[in-house]
Amino acid sequence: MKLLFTRTATALIGLSALMSSCSKPERSSKTGMVYNDKNNGGYERFRQAHPAPGPGLVAIEGGTFVMGGSADQDVTYDYNNVRRRVTVPSFYMDETEVSNQDWLDYMHWIGITFPNDHKLYYDAIPDTLVWRRPLSYNDPYVENYLRHPAFQDYPVVGVSWDQAQEYCTWRTDRMNETILRETGRMVSWKDAAGGGKGKATAGAGKPANKDPFNTDIYLNGQYKGQGIDGKKMMPDISPTASTGAGAGNAKGNNKQPVRPVRIEDGILKQKYRLPSEAEWEYAALSLIGNTEFENIDNNKVYPWNGLGVRSAKQKTRGLILANFKRGLGDNMGVGGYLNDKAEITAPVRTYPPNDFGLYQMAGNVNEWVQDTYRQTSFEEFEDFNPFRGNEYKDKRMADVNKGTYAKDKYGKPILDAAKSNKKLTYEQMIANQQSAANGGAGNSTPEAPGSKPYNPDFRGAADSVNNSLYGTTTLVNDKSKVYKGGSWNDMAFWLNPATRRFMDEDESSATVGFRCAMTMVGAPEISPAGKPHYSVKKPKNYKPQ
Repeated sequence: MKLLFTRTATALIGLSALMSSCSKPERSSKTGMVYNDKNNGGYERFRQAHPAPGPGLVAIEGGTFVMGGSADQDVTYDYNNVRRRVTVPSFYMDETEVSNQDWLDYMHWIGITFPNDHKLYYDAIPDTLVWRRPLSYNDPYVENYLRHPAFQDYPVVGVSWDQAQEYCTWRTDRMNETILRETGRMVSWKDAAGGGKGKATAGAGKPANKDPFNTDIYLNGQYKGQGIDGKKMMPDISPTASTGAGAGNAKGNNKQPVRPVRIEDGILKQKYRLPSEAEWEYAALSLIGNTEFENIDNNKVYPWNGLGVRSAKQKTRGLILANFKRGLGDNMGVGGYLNDKAEITAPVRTYPPNDFGLYQMAGNVNEWVQDTYRQTSFEEFEDFNPFRGNEYKDKRMADVNKGTYAKDKYGKPILDAAKSNKKLTYEQMIANQQSAANGGAGNSTPEAPGSKPYNPDFRGAADSVNNSLYGTTTLVNDKSKVYKGGSWNDMAFWLNPATRRFMDEDESSATVGFRCAMTMVGAPEISPAGKPHYSVKKPKNYKPQ
């Protein structure tokens, strides 16, 4: 399924272009002030656009569906997925599972960026020992599955939920850094690497900030200067902007002041993250292929149509549609005519994609989602964009007066548990930051926020899970995270998108991998062509009298 997107807005219209080509400059519909004019304060307005997805993603047009509705039996007697209607906003999702090659890219970056930080590299290595079984000879996979090129396009396994979170952060930063360097907003890769000669290219200089690029730090204006700024930075028309070296001007001259990219420019992408359980189930079910004029003509049990697990198409008739365990002791079929062509995992683009264009949404490997597991989640979900597991974080300030974020040793902002569910007064915010700087001392009243984090539980009380009984009468706590989809070693029941299981966030398995998602901003409709619409009226252009 090929999707068409409008191009992302890339640059602010230059002042000279506005003066020469626009007889009617754009004005504020409420004050009448001209936008993008440095002489009246430099108020900026940017071209509205529907941004394209980040690399590897497919657009998923959201809508309403019955979560848990595809499950027709509860063979585990868990009673943990009762049907409820919800709405999932439009979003982006990885076309495939994250592969071994993708993960090796991540590990390589850590190795070259922090060559002496052995702990960071070690913590990023998947647990390859997940292949060891007391009564199976799987030892060759321990050494070969992650690193051997024969498995490079197979899904990465042995990755915990916590490791997947770190990968999402890394992937976000590398994507946005690439956008900035390849569009000239930052020094190019070649210049940053010394032009291939081991020395900084003329004009690049020694970077003013030696930390690796981080999107949040960059957007806060803390990643700029000599050796970082590119030749095509954004023009700064603010009356407070200055020129010269150290003022965001890469050339250090007295020409038009420039600045780093802001979120308002629409150039940088949203963050990669794990999909929520509702997003994952909605995307896997892909009922969009069975929908016309808001009518669903046929429901699904699997990501494909029909009640069976074999292809009905003439050329592939009888072939298994996913990689799973057909029966006890039957992981691949009979020699000479294998049924799913895979004894363990299969390459991430094997088998037909579903109607959203997503591969392997059933079988191959189970996939982590963002949600914290509760058996009764269906009773406590909201019906719009349901999610369980919010732990709100605030970025710690290094200097409140300057608005700079505190950074850890890897150049990422330090996050503290949020103390409130609303915007604090300035005085409360200052008190919070001082408390964080002093190690969290203080109380938790709204008048003087302190160390106690805000509890987002909408019932007004903490979860009833007793952690002291964990491992004795329950295996569920706040570290229990949901995974879905079935795997190469699961029976067909687990291929149903509504089924759900859980595992602790720091544990891993040879049957669990993941894929990333990204929030979509702006209009939710993906392909508006040929569909009725109400026109969006533009405000009348104001002319001072």
